[in-house]
Amino acid sequence: MAKPNLLFSLSLCLLVLFHGSSAVRQHQPQHECQLDRIDALEPDNRVESEAGVVESWNPNEPQFQCTGVAVVRRTIEPRGLLLPSYSNAPQLVYIVRGRGVSGSIYAGCPETFQESQHAGGSSRDQDQHQKVRSFRPGDIIAIPAGVAHWCYNDGNEPVVAVSVLDVHNRANQLDVNPRHFYLAGNPEEEFPQRYDERRDPRDPGRGIFREPERRTCNNLFCGMDSRFLAEAFNVNEQLARKLQSENDFRGSIVRVERQLQVVRPPRTQQERQEQLQRERVSPGRGEHYNGLEETFCSMRVIENIADSSRVDVFVPEAGRVSTVNSHNLPILQRIQLSASHVVLRNNAVRLPHWHMNAHSVMYVVRGQAQVQVVDENGNAVFDGNVREGQVLTVPQNFAVVKRTERDMFEYVEFKTNDNAMTNDLAGRASTIRALPVEVVANAYRLSLEDARRLKYSTQETTLTSARPPTGRWADA
Repeated sequence: MAKPNLLFSLSLCLLVLFHGSSAVRQHQPQHECQLDRIDALEPDNRVESEAGVVESWNPNEPQFQCTGVAVVRRTIEPRGLLLPSYSNAPQLVYIVRGRGVSGSIYAGCPETFQESQHAGGSSRDQDQHQKVRSFRPGDIIAIPAGVAHWCYNDGNEPVVAVSVLDVHNRANQLDVNPRHFYLAGNPEEEFPQRYDERRDPRDPGRGIFREPERRTCNNLFCGMDSRFLAEAFNVNEQLARKLQSENDFRGSIVRVERQLQVVRPPRTQQERQEQLQRERVSPGRGEHYNGLEETFCSMRVIENIADSSRVDVFVPEAGRVSTVNSHNLPILQRIQLSASHVVLRNNAVRLPHWHMNAHSVMYVVRGQAQVQVVDENGNAVFDGNVREGQVLTVPQNFAVVKRTERDMFEYVEFKTNDNAMTNDLAGRASTIRALPVEVVANAYRLSLEDARRLKYSTQETTLTSARPPTGRWADA
């Protein structure tokens, strides 16, 4: 009877742990979203490392304060290793370019990737570690708050990864500053502007933004006594001091002299296994799981949303939309984030819409487009061009429309809800289409004929091809 009781106790502990760690967004003060203008922003901080670059957007920008997120872009050169770290907020990472491997370390999980004992050598020499996952362009990687994560570029071109951290998520029990806690190296501060709640010259009741103090040692082991570390790791003190990375100025992305050797299945085999797993847990198949098999240790954390074969909306003349949410990547239910990937062909329109239950953070992968964002008073808080490498935030319920002209426009949207819902203003599944024709006619002072034309002229959903630009768009 002891064994069943033990399994029951373990199951109960895991359920309680997951229930307690489910992320919920904190309610920010209402005045933080009183935006008169939104800008398409370039990164304004750059930190160079031995094998890459880290660029961040100032999290104190009003639009980031409103949406409660921070954005960072990392470029990792071939054979570059992003040192292990964890964050105070859950995050989604989108792989813009490049291939590599990554690992997320979940406390208490077994080391399921092991070298064969038949490979020779003692068991002490045979490595074993937690699961390693391959990534490729278009992948979304989910990382919960407090989970240590690393990644390595094993390809021939730079890896470009954009991360959005949800600092207003309840999983973040600290302040609203995005923080990375590094386990190694002496990395520079990636978000040098820090928010201090004590005072704000613009508002006596608000905080100020301050620069952090510069230090020569920035990883977690730096503040610990080397004697304690030696005892904890059961090594001599000289080796323990290596953890403190003295005189290590390589930054947060270091170069591996030879290819990084880790235990992992061949890439194609791993991708096939993950595809089979996706098919097993896809919604609507009728299977029921107790939630224990896919928890910290074995859950999927990566989903590719740029693959044209798994699109959710496809209009040949206009483009395509793919979405990842908690229905097809269950871990997102725990961190309360989701994402969409959109490709607009030239001369196409993403129909006017609003996000019903989430803020949206758009990162442009390639191309450019005209975008308009409108608040509750009918004011265009943004009306301009957005191009590759820029970030634009769209607060919850603000209306937005996007239009391309000559260029193909590709972007990814990070959303602050695991099941973000969108409501279109035009098209076959829109709010206007769902209204009675006489309501439309009287609301806009139209004839019934014009009201029907307004309701039914656009037959597509979400995307449509555009007529030759006239009026305001032509002048942009």
